[in-house]
Amino acid sequence: MAQLALTDIDRAQVTILVDNYTDLLLADTGRVKRMRVVPPAAPMSEHGLAYLVTVQAGDVSHTILMDAGISGNCLSHNAALLPLSLAVQFGVVKHTIQDVESIVLSHGHFDHFSGLPHFLKQTGKKMPLVVHPDAFVERRIKLGPELYVPMPQLKEEDLTAAGALVDKRAAASTVAGGLIAVAGSVERTTDFETGSPGLEAKRDGQWGADSFVDDQAIAFCVKDQGLVVLGGCSHAGIINTVKHLAKVTGTEKIHGVLGGFHLSGPGEALIEPTVKAMQAIGPDLIVPTHCTGWKAIHAFEKAMPEQFVLNTVGTTYLFGK
Repeated sequence: MAQLALTDIDRAQVTILVDNYTDLLLADTGRVKRMRVVPPAAPMSEHGLAYLVTVQAGDVSHTILMDAGISGNCLSHNAALLPLSLAVQFGVVKHTIQDVESIVLSHGHFDHFSGLPHFLKQTGKKMPLVVHPDAFVERRIKLGPELYVPMPQLKEEDLTAAGALVDKRAAASTVAGGLIAVAGSVERTTDFETGSPGLEAKRDGQWGADSFVDDQAIAFCVKDQGLVVLGGCSHAGIINTVKHLAKVTGTEKIHGVLGGFHLSGPGEALIEPTVKAMQAIGPDLIVPTHCTGWKAIHAFEKAMPEQFVLNTVGTTYLFGK
């Protein structure tokens, strides 16, 4: 496995514009800035995920979008509110959705890609979109021995028609001028992260358990602090994902882990080993979002109280100096 040449960054801002949870009452900290706007304006939430990420090294900065939620309305609503938030008004948070140069898709599930056409059409310009080739496979949910529900399928022609410049990559790579790593196919090394029961995919004309070859995350390395990993649903396993990105970037220290860990519903059996493995990794910040689930979120809070932050939609995380 080739190692990426990932340039350290001086600082970063990560705003989660789509997530499942909203709460207008949580307090800010030095690193965590909630979206505070004048009532009755308020951020929306939905079952999905989208990150606005800006990284800076010296005088060079780049902004990308990772995922776009389901509706597109949630993303555009919260993106429009961001410039009105107190953190932006006071100059603490400095990026907006208009800064986006390119997009990365975490995997081919509707709660991550369905908002993309809406966003792309709103931008009114061609936009590079990095996506794993397997994100386009046909998928379904198995509810019983003979009961299946088809899932919305990602189609390249829909993305192209909306303005995406589709860039299919299976291997680990970089975007944002070499400042952000894209995982590519995640190496599976743990003995407990074995997939998502009931989710199937069609490959070579045959239906079978979905191995989620396309599931990936992004990461950046903060100078003197370590790697920050931003996951989508982590169907490949959040521990596998963190270890994979540490390996391909040659970075031992993990500074932060944010994202959906897919430990809700059938994934609840994996909560205990996942929490123990994350404790062993020892990130300075742990932010479970989206599909992590109520039980798992509380397990992380109990096991890692100093590192844990409860995410709310619209929250911005500040990294570096």
